[in-house]
Amino acid sequence: MDMYRAFLAIVLSFLILIGYQYFFVPSQPAQQPAQTEQTAPVPGAPAAESPATPAAAPAAPAVHAAVVPTVAVDENARDITVDTPLYTAVIFEQGGGLKHFILKKYRTERDKDAAPMELVKTDNPAELPLVFTLDNGATASLPVFKTDKEHLSLKEGGSGHLVMTATLANGLKIERTLEFAADSYLIQSSYTVTNAGSEPRQVTPAMVMTNAPFSVAKAAGRYLFSGPVALVNNELEEVKGKKLTAGPQVLQGAVSWAAYEDNYFICAVIPEQNNAAAMVTMSAAGDVVRTVVGGGVTTLAAGETKTFQYKAYFGPKKLSILKSTGHELSKAVNFGWFDILAKPMLFLLNFLYSFIGNYGIAIILVTCLIKGAFWPITQKGMKSMKNMQKLQPKVAKLKEKYKDDPTKMNQEMMAMYKTYKVNPIGGCLPMVIQIPFFFALYRVLMSAIELRHAPFMLWINDLSAPDRLMIGVDIPVLHGIPVLTLLMGASMYLQQKMTPTTADPTQAKIMQFLPVVFTFMFINFASGLVLYWFVNNLLSILQQQLINRQISNA
Repeated sequence: MDMYRAFLAIVLSFLILIGYQYFFVPSQPAQQPAQTEQTAPVPGAPAAESPATPAAAPAAPAVHAAVVPTVAVDENARDITVDTPLYTAVIFEQGGGLKHFILKKYRTERDKDAAPMELVKTDNPAELPLVFTLDNGATASLPVFKTDKEHLSLKEGGSGHLVMTATLANGLKIERTLEFAADSYLIQSSYTVTNAGSEPRQVTPAMVMTNAPFSVAKAAGRYLFSGPVALVNNELEEVKGKKLTAGPQVLQGAVSWAAYEDNYFICAVIPEQNNAAAMVTMSAAGDVVRTVVGGGVTTLAAGETKTFQYKAYFGPKKLSILKSTGHELSKAVNFGWFDILAKPMLFLLNFLYSFIGNYGIAIILVTCLIKGAFWPITQKGMKSMKNMQKLQPKVAKLKEKYKDDPTKMNQEMMAMYKTYKVNPIGGCLPMVIQIPFFFALYRVLMSAIELRHAPFMLWINDLSAPDRLMIGVDIPVLHGIPVLTLLMGASMYLQQKMTPTTADPTQAKIMQFLPVVFTFMFINFASGLVLYWFVNNLLSILQQQLINRQISNA
């Protein structure tokens, strides 16, 4: 094995990773024709309900489509505003869903005057997130909740609650209590349902969350998962667009939470009941995804009261915040196969940032630390390649001498390697070992919300976006000069010229195209990732130069 094979292994691994994410992890559910749901009765009173024979109810209601019929807006329903230091939420009294959820600490674009990030992208009252129903998500008609206050404002460290009440046509009464904390994105809710009638009632309580993409996916973001996700039986289930296109997906078991997420933000519902038979139904129409978290059928006797509890998290997909929130929400930050390496790297990146205050410099320091950790074995590998290069004339003679006897040729070559104390695989082994660490850092730099809109220096003002130096003239396709990417390609070419190789002339010609291939591959990647690769190349050049001097002076 030689340096050619090592580089080829890296390129193939990289292409496999990118190809997998491009073809199997679409940024949003594939287009699906909108389905029309049959008109359902008032929540809590399903058409097929028979109060006299509650045991005849089905075990699980039918699955609903992603988009429900448009509900006529009740003119008497008010907007209830909850304002905290972290967000502004607007709750619509008709159905009780979230009409707006605006994150104050995050913007839609990098510009300081850009609008704050909005996580609610629907306007149909039946499609607003956090609509509680008693018929497993049939929201063709919605009750109007009467709220005890129209505005709730929380100061730093404070908390508060809203009480909302509604009476359904079938005699069921719902008292909804929402609790907010000024320093948390977590919202606690409880629903006390009372059967005020004289007959038993069957209900299928569920929390409905309808979501559309939070923002238009950027070039880099389209390689990463975006869509519905749930933690069921302690396993993370990412429901991709192809599955949703085939029809509604049902997950059943111990549901820790169900959510809609993109690269940087997440809207999650957390059922509080410890119900091993809970069910999550996910469906899509176009780019609109509907998630129903149901708890199965339950019966309310005449005069009986039951309480159903949920929590909701609407906010950034930041690992430290999700860990402090609890409920296993931190598992939403998923780096795939490289999770075990990526999360320590993310911790290290944030640790360095806490002292430096610049994520670009933190990336450089992380690169130096990783390079330093592998410096001894990399140096040993480079020396092995240099020594192998010196033996190439002898290797060529052996190949010519024993060209008709491959077994003898291999024996003589192994004997020669032993005599000169050269390991034929020593040159590429260190590089192969480093591949998982590169991919782990690649995933961190591509998806960490910490880098979103994070500036570095000069023209690099967003480490999550491709680097472009604007020159006042619009360049087709690129719209600017990718200076850092070009420097990365140039450094890779220089490193290649300095690195000894045992490749034959044909292989050497193929190797010459690798810097060009990598430059095109990186041209739309996050500038934070390009910065890492550029600095890594510079350190490799320095190390190779030191080795060349040592060998020439030996």
